[in-house]
Amino acid sequence: MARELSPSPEEWDYAVAIADAKARIHVAEAQSGRAGSGVRLLVATKAWDKYAASAAVAAGAILVGESRMQELAEKGDALRAAGAHVHVIGELQRNKAAIAVEYAECVQTVDSLKLAERLSRLCLAAERELDVMIQVNVSGEESKAGVAPNVALDLASAVQSLDALTVIGFMTIGLNSPNEDAVRAGYRQMAAIRDEALIVSERGERNLGEAWHLSMGMSGDLEWAIAEGATMVRVGTAVMGERNY
Repeated sequence: MARELSPSPEEWDYAVAIADAKARIHVAEAQSGRAGSGVRLLVATKAWDKYAASAAVAAGAILVGESRMQELAEKGDALRAAGAHVHVIGELQRNKAAIAVEYAECVQTVDSLKLAERLSRLCLAAERELDVMIQVNVSGEESKAGVAPNVALDLASAVQSLDALTVIGFMTIGLNSPNEDAVRAGYRQMAAIRDEALIVSERGERNLGEAWHLSMGMSGDLEWAIAEGATMVRVGTAVMGERNY
């Protein structure tokens, strides 16, 4: 369930938190030689109610990520009214895909052709288009969803061939480790997958010319992700505060 009450302004200032997160992004861009590259901030609003999520949007968190479809069903109308652009960033079951199609602009966690086919059918019925990303498990951890790196391009091509879907990039959850080299190695592998998608598209071998986004990095490691080429970082706690489940 989402948190029942949003923090009062005395407890949490969303605008300040968003500004701080964006400042971290800008510094990381500069330090990695990517100044002005336009890395986007996605605010993860999992476990926060519609009032807190809408307050964050009003403070400038236009791009938000939802992980649980039950929560998105509860918050979707409020987020839409607030002007949010919603991305699904949690594991999506096929029987909950209709909620994603109703409220989200992008599903970042496509990890099977069956899920993509379900999304395609729902989009055709709703007469709408949907952006998607292919989730890749670069850490090899069993606790994380996503396809193996060696099949990511094949899945991306198969999904891109479906009606109403556009593959705009790749998403991953980084290795759960304090070891910077190990975490960054996974992100570097993601960038290589994305680069290969663009190269083979330029050659006319695949139709993945739109797949240039890399959604990777969170509150604790966004600097490492940006250094390895992230175009979007998913930040929850650093903007929304500590979650109260």
